[in-house]
Amino acid sequence: MITRMKELRAIRKLTQADLAKRVNVRRETIVFLEKGEYNPSLKLAAKIAKQLESRIEDVFIFDEEELIE
Repeated sequence: MITRMKELRAIRKLTQADLAKRVNVRRETIVFLEKGEYNPSLKLAAKIAKQLESRIEDVFIFDEEELIE
Protein backbone atom coordinates (compact mmCIF):
# COMPACT_ATOMS: atom_id res chain seq x y z
CA MET A 1 0.00 0.00 0.00
CA ILE A 2 1.18 3.48 -0.85
CA THR A 3 -0.10 6.35 1.21
CA ARG A 4 -0.18 10.11 0.70
CA MET A 5 -0.95 10.77 4.37
CA LYS A 6 2.32 12.54 5.14
CA GLU A 7 2.00 14.82 2.11
CA LEU A 8 -1.65 15.65 2.81
CA ARG A 9 -0.94 16.17 6.51
CA ALA A 10 1.82 18.65 5.67
CA ILE A 11 -0.49 20.62 3.37
CA ARG A 12 -2.95 20.98 6.26
CA LYS A 13 -0.14 21.67 8.78
CA LEU A 14 -1.08 18.71 10.97
CA THR A 15 1.44 16.75 13.00
CA GLN A 16 1.17 12.99 13.39
CA ALA A 17 -0.04 13.61 16.93
CA ASP A 18 -2.68 16.08 15.72
CA LEU A 19 -4.07 13.61 13.20
CA ALA A 20 -3.94 10.74 15.69
CA LYS A 21 -5.95 12.73 18.21
CA ARG A 22 -8.54 13.71 15.60
CA VAL A 23 -9.14 10.09 14.54
CA ASN A 24 -8.77 8.63 18.05
CA VAL A 25 -5.68 6.43 17.55
CA ARG A 26 -2.15 6.48 18.92
CA ARG A 27 0.53 8.48 17.10
CA GLU A 28 2.37 5.21 16.46
CA THR A 29 -0.58 4.01 14.38
CA ILE A 30 -0.18 7.06 12.13
CA VAL A 31 3.56 6.31 11.86
CA PHE A 32 2.89 2.71 10.76
CA LEU A 33 0.20 3.83 8.31
CA GLU A 34 2.50 6.43 6.73
CA LYS A 35 5.24 3.81 6.31
CA GLY A 36 2.75 1.44 4.66
CA GLU A 37 3.33 -1.13 7.40
CA TYR A 38 -0.31 -1.25 8.48
CA ASN A 39 -3.55 -1.39 6.52
CA PRO A 40 -6.33 0.62 8.13
CA SER A 41 -9.87 -0.58 8.62
CA LEU A 42 -12.39 1.04 6.30
CA LYS A 43 -13.72 3.06 9.24
CA LEU A 44 -10.26 4.39 10.14
CA ALA A 45 -9.42 5.10 6.49
CA ALA A 46 -12.66 7.11 6.19
CA LYS A 47 -11.90 9.10 9.35
CA ILE A 48 -8.38 9.90 8.15
CA ALA A 49 -9.57 10.89 4.69
CA LYS A 50 -12.18 13.19 6.20
CA GLN A 51 -9.59 14.91 8.40
CA LEU A 52 -7.29 15.31 5.39
CA GLU A 53 -10.21 16.66 3.33
CA SER A 54 -9.64 13.96 0.73
CA ARG A 55 -11.22 10.80 -0.62
CA ILE A 56 -10.04 7.44 0.76
CA GLU A 57 -8.70 6.42 -2.65
CA ASP A 58 -6.64 9.63 -2.80
CA VAL A 59 -5.03 8.94 0.58
CA PHE A 60 -4.47 5.18 0.31
CA ILE A 61 -3.36 3.67 -2.98
CA PHE A 62 -3.47 -0.11 -3.12
CA ASP A 63 -1.48 -2.19 -5.58
CA GLU A 64 -3.72 -4.45 -7.70
CA GLU A 65 -1.91 -7.53 -6.35
CA GLU A 66 -2.66 -6.49 -2.77
CA LEU A 67 -6.35 -6.39 -3.57
CA ILE A 68 -6.28 -9.95 -4.93
CA GLU A 69 -4.51 -11.53 -1.91
